[in-house]
Amino acid sequence: MFGAGSQESQGKRSGWARGAARPERLIRRAAAVALAGAVLTGTAACGGSDDDRPGDKGTRGTAPTKAPGAAVPGALTEQQLTAVAFTDGEKVGRYTASDYTLGAPLGEDYRADPAGCQPLVSLAEGATPYTPAAEVHRKVDVPDEMTGTTVAVQLRSYGTKAATEVMKALGKAGKECAGGFTEIRAIAKAKYLKVEPAKAPAVGDESKAYRFTILDVKGKLKLYEYLTVVRSGSTTLSFRAEITDTKDIGGVPEEVITAQWEKFSAEHDKGA
Repeated sequence: MFGAGSQESQGKRSGWARGAARPERLIRRAAAVALAGAVLTGTAACGGSDDDRPGDKGTRGTAPTKAPGAAVPGALTEQQLTAVAFTDGEKVGRYTASDYTLGAPLGEDYRADPAGCQPLVSLAEGATPYTPAAEVHRKVDVPDEMTGTTVAVQLRSYGTKAATEVMKALGKAGKECAGGFTEIRAIAKAKYLKVEPAKAPAVGDESKAYRFTILDVKGKLKLYEYLTVVRSGSTTLSFRAEITDTKDIGGVPEEVITAQWEKFSAEHDKGA
């Protein structure tokens, strides 16, 4: 179903320190870098930016404000999303799913420059004019592999037709940012050298996949990440795969996408 190039993680984000807002991420990343040794020499954080967030310049205000706990027509609730997401400790092939204990990964404090590239960084609130009605985040990895592949699996629901517009924004970013952009965090910047389309899975109403080539802070090592986003009705299923190494993993692990899609579609068909 997925090609070798098929394509959001808390602890091993392409050899980049991702900011003080995620202590657990930094602790695990530090351990991973120590293990990686010479391979990842030079991937310490560099100076960041306090520029206005992209949403403050036009990507936010067009969407209606959602009161906490308010129902959005056509959107799954957080409880419904939780029912179709991986559970803490669930086995996914050789991987294990777990909750993010310190909040969502790649939140609104991860920004893109130019702002139009934001959907490639994260579909968190502010990435597009359409605010998620609910979202659930899971991490999938091999717990004992500190430098192994980690996949951030994020389920988001939207109001009627909004998810379609979110996918359009993602597709537009994929084209307009193909030549690269900068990801800005609290204490570091990541330079995306290239955004390439990858083979997307044939599931859902539509899907998009990308391969990112990212330069380390010393400008010497090329690192790779993969993003796949599947839309089913008013829900998006996002998978971001990374590794604390220079190795190209070739895509989001097929078994992770397949297992999450099958669980989502089976439970959703039963009216979850």
